[in-house]
Amino acid sequence: MFRAHVLNQHNGTECVEVIGGRPGDRTIRSFGPERIFAVTAAGRRRSSAKAISGELSLAEAPQLPLG
Repeated sequence: MFRAHVLNQHNGTECVEVIGGRPGDRTIRSFGPERIFAVTAAGRRRSSAKAISGELSLAEAPQLPLG
């Protein structure tokens, strides 16, 4: 589940915070926008497989504006 889009005003880096993990977990993790991919009907594949297959990350092809 999406938690926040964070932009560091001092150095310009950004990350996306998400909440998730195994069922019952409430782990908060941060990822660069280039590592976030939209869920597709094709199934749950690892992001590395998506990057190899040529699918665009949400940083490259946003579906909603970040910010």
